[in-house]
Amino acid sequence: MAPAREAVIVATARTPIGRAHKGSLRQARPDDLAGFAIAQALGKVPAVTPGQIGDVIVGTANPAGEQGLNVGRLAALLAGLPDTVTGTTVSRGCASSLDAIRIAANAIVAGEGDVYVAGGVESVSRTSSAHIDDAAMNPRFGTDPLPDAYITMGRTAENVADQFDISRARMDEYAKLSQDRAVAARDRGFFAREISPYRLDDGTLVEQDDCPRANVDLDVLAGLPTPFKVDGRVTPGNSCPLNDGAAAVVVMSAERARDLGIQPLARILGCATTGLAPEIMGVGPIEAVRRLLDRTGLAIRDVDVLELNEAFAAQVLAVVDALKISVEDQLNPHGGGIALGHPFGMTGARIMTTLLNGLEATGGTVGVETMCVGGGQGMAMAVERMA
Repeated sequence: MAPAREAVIVATARTPIGRAHKGSLRQARPDDLAGFAIAQALGKVPAVTPGQIGDVIVGTANPAGEQGLNVGRLAALLAGLPDTVTGTTVSRGCASSLDAIRIAANAIVAGEGDVYVAGGVESVSRTSSAHIDDAAMNPRFGTDPLPDAYITMGRTAENVADQFDISRARMDEYAKLSQDRAVAARDRGFFAREISPYRLDDGTLVEQDDCPRANVDLDVLAGLPTPFKVDGRVTPGNSCPLNDGAAAVVVMSAERARDLGIQPLARILGCATTGLAPEIMGVGPIEAVRRLLDRTGLAIRDVDVLELNEAFAAQVLAVVDALKISVEDQLNPHGGGIALGHPFGMTGARIMTTLLNGLEATGGTVGVETMCVGGGQGMAMAVERMA
């Protein structure tokens, strides 16, 4: 029997993250952002030639407007790849580009190919008006026995805060921690190692993420409104903002990387998905991580860095409590989506980029990425650093 094939990550790249509608990337087309990220990632492994690429897989939460029409194929062409290189688009909400990485890894393990580009993109600035409208929604959802699959994400966070008894004060404290960590990481050059500066059509060079805020005051956070529920707990300050950006990851077979003399950054150890009630979608990572740990034989104590997408502080803290994750030693050591931003389709690949950067910076070995997904899903992937 032939030895099992192993999928490894050999390069990552991401754009800065812009604040939607008023930030630095609001004029950038999402297909251009995705093409740029792909080109930047491939530029880090010059031994890979276009003819070796089995497919380009791009995730987006809202495959419409300028990130519709199979943006994966369009991004591959915009990246400068020849028309012989195929491209496809996947959509699993916030985990879309993590799913792209999973598909690439599974194709390698199955023997379909040796080199894949997995990425993700979201431009809320350019595509929010192209989102599905109320008239297109199926009225059966939210009536017995079907769940409310269209529930707003803010409302799901309020549900999680209620069901898991997460206080407003604790949520605000976590939001401040995320901001403080992100600002400190930015100021010491951590994110500069993973960001590829993006030049706009007018010549402006965007080099940093828009959203991290220095000197966040807990009293200011405590005074913010709760737009999703009267007397609620979820505020703009303890939630992720709306954003724009793109990221890409080059995934290869370990054997091909060895043949080309490429040192892998990490091997992919396993992946898991899970489903749950859409009304509490934020806690999807709980079961996803449990399944992942069971499949890989890992325990939570074996994880050096755990990156969670931080859609809302409420869901972060519920996941932390259930899995007994150490906020001090394991969780999002360089900040997360509350501070950095969460361009939905980009985030899976962005988190992988930050996770590998963080493992290198801390000397860690085992990393886990996990995400909640609108509509009621969770996803998690484990990697082992090799460089």
